[in-house]
Amino acid sequence: MTSDPRRLLPSADPVTLIDAQGRPVESSYPVPDDADLIRSLGALITARRLNDQAYALVRQGRLAVYPSSHGQEACQVAAAQVLTADDWLFPTYRDTVAAVVKGVDPVEALSLLKGDWHCGYDPYQHHVAPHATPLATQLPHAVGVAHAARLRGEPTVVMAMCGDGGTSEGDFHEALNFAAVFKAPVVFFVQNNEYAISVPLSRQSAAPSLAHKGIGYGIAGERVDGNDMAALLSVLGAAVDRARAGEGPQLIEAHTYRMQAHTNADDATRYRDDADVEAWVHRDPITRLRTHLRERGLLTDDVDARFTADAERVAAHLRDGLNADITPNPDDLFEYVYASPTPQLKEQAALVADELSREGAH
Repeated sequence: MTSDPRRLLPSADPVTLIDAQGRPVESSYPVPDDADLIRSLGALITARRLNDQAYALVRQGRLAVYPSSHGQEACQVAAAQVLTADDWLFPTYRDTVAAVVKGVDPVEALSLLKGDWHCGYDPYQHHVAPHATPLATQLPHAVGVAHAARLRGEPTVVMAMCGDGGTSEGDFHEALNFAAVFKAPVVFFVQNNEYAISVPLSRQSAAPSLAHKGIGYGIAGERVDGNDMAALLSVLGAAVDRARAGEGPQLIEAHTYRMQAHTNADDATRYRDDADVEAWVHRDPITRLRTHLRERGLLTDDVDARFTADAERVAAHLRDGLNADITPNPDDLFEYVYASPTPQLKEQAALVADELSREGAH
């Protein structure tokens, strides 16, 4: 237990380094290097294009559903960029962009939402856990990976992502308590986009902020402007550094907004006003960072155009990959359940193979 509970308190206001107009803001947190900000803008532009392309593919019937992170791309990009190749990312269903920035092929990342696989990529290749559709169930798993790394003496840090709705789940609280007791090197990153489907934050929590929820578990919390790329890189980067240095788990709350519906199956006009959404348009993370870099003379038209072209190539790759029809192999139902198939699994596979052979389909 900490001897000074005051060190657990988050900032009174979310940390901001670049305001909505692109102007620098004084803060105790350092501003990231110019090269990192320029690189991040490119990633943001690609992220926005990926979100919009995926939404279009839903309308074309190539994806069953897509929970867009449109407007939250800065959170997604920063969460992945502050990690090393050996660090782990545990994403939610809305964190496709974060997985892609960590190295996962976007076509493989969206296989789950197409309905082809429970997880279309190898989690060990890029250290990205499968997307978690049930709320907060990935958080105890993330803590387990972090705890195991600490026991082995590895410098691994785990980024465990969730939304504001996830903080109402028991898994969230169990994960925080376990991580705090065992000083697991994990950063809990809450993207507070104001709504859990149709439930506003005011109906979920009476705490001063979601970052304050760490206090009861002995975890230091911090708040950050979730549309400020510079602040996210700085705050999340510092949290990762503290976790890696053995200071235990960290809890970061990013204040952002879900600009689109929960998914394509949701009608957001039933529970929020257009004026509320419009107010956040002017806080767009891409516009904010682009304005800041241009005013400082760090972004040219040629570089901006190259970023757009790169984003279009990713969108084309996504279209081509998801428009390709696959022929399912029934054997795959049993191939990837256990590393060594159990007798029961072998028996089930034999039954399916026998049925298909008698139907002339195998």
